[in-house]
Amino acid sequence: MTGACDSCLRRGYLVGQLAARIAAMLDRPGKRVGALLSLSEDELIEAVSDRSAGVPDIPLRGFDACRERAEMADRGVRALCRHDGRYPPQLLQLQDAPAVLFVSGHGDLDLLAHDSSVALVGTRRPSPYGREVAQGLGRGMAAAGVPVVSGLALGIDAEVHRGCLAADGLAVAVLACGPDVPYPRTNRRLYDRVRERGLVVSELPPGQRPYRWSFPARNRIMAGLARITVVVEAADPSGSLITTQFATQLGRGVGAVPGQVTSRVAAGTNNLLKDGAALVTGSQDLLDELFGSESDEGRAARAQAAAAVAIDDPVQLRLLEAVEASLGIDGICAHAGVPVREARAGLSRLERSGHVRRDPLGGYRRTAVPC
Repeated sequence: MTGACDSCLRRGYLVGQLAARIAAMLDRPGKRVGALLSLSEDELIEAVSDRSAGVPDIPLRGFDACRERAEMADRGVRALCRHDGRYPPQLLQLQDAPAVLFVSGHGDLDLLAHDSSVALVGTRRPSPYGREVAQGLGRGMAAAGVPVVSGLALGIDAEVHRGCLAADGLAVAVLACGPDVPYPRTNRRLYDRVRERGLVVSELPPGQRPYRWSFPARNRIMAGLARITVVVEAADPSGSLITTQFATQLGRGVGAVPGQVTSRVAAGTNNLLKDGAALVTGSQDLLDELFGSESDEGRAARAQAAAAVAIDDPVQLRLLEAVEASLGIDGICAHAGVPVREARAGLSRLERSGHVRRDPLGGYRRTAVPC
């Protein structure tokens, strides 16, 4: 079958209808979202029922699957259940795997089941270094043909998606709300770009707002979709570290980008490295972790990524050398042997390809991690 069967679709809408009650239930000591989401329908309803209200109401009374499918289509949303061959099989390893994934976007759904996807996550308040690394890793993975999963949050997640889209890769945004609800609102333009060229995924039905519990719940989906989860920058504790915990429980890989030892937003990543996480300093490291350094698949992916960012033009190479030497625009022009207009045009191309970044004073510098 394709899409979602009536039973699974009902379950997905039930979770949405009970979302506020789940939030209230999780305020009680000792309650965990995973324990609730793994319950059957009747058990879930019973667990979150307000017994003080007297006669309990019956959720989803008169549920009409055909009507909901029509409304989803109007919102540009599709539903995949575990009986659909396109449902990501790696997600089924979760004890509380979503009965339904609500998906929006124009990306290739078949690639959602790619067993070599990576999840790239991190803090909402990254350093400039963290932003560069996140965008470079997103771009590098996309250049190698690897689907990139993140959460569309402010900061690292947003930079990951931007890098992936810049290299025409498959950006997969997993939301803690309905897939048709841009969140956070300040990322609306980025959400639209991901939806246009990639995929937006959620276990909550269309129109559903986010809850506190639905953020760690979506983190398990990100970890479940990916072969390896990499944290670029994160404090300790951090929501990003929750994603690595899910990855570890699933037996998936965990990686981290090293950060300054004095930086608060690097405490979580540096601790991951001390605990044995894979050291990731660039796309090549991550591709080695995904495919192995000696595999044919790994060699092909690394070659594809390298070809995407290779610089063959001698003028471009001299411009990059001048930037690395921290020369001003006059020195750049002299080193490259070109006039100012041509130098600025070449620097703009290097900026678009991710090799350089413009600083606040109008100068240029080499990015921390080339793709």
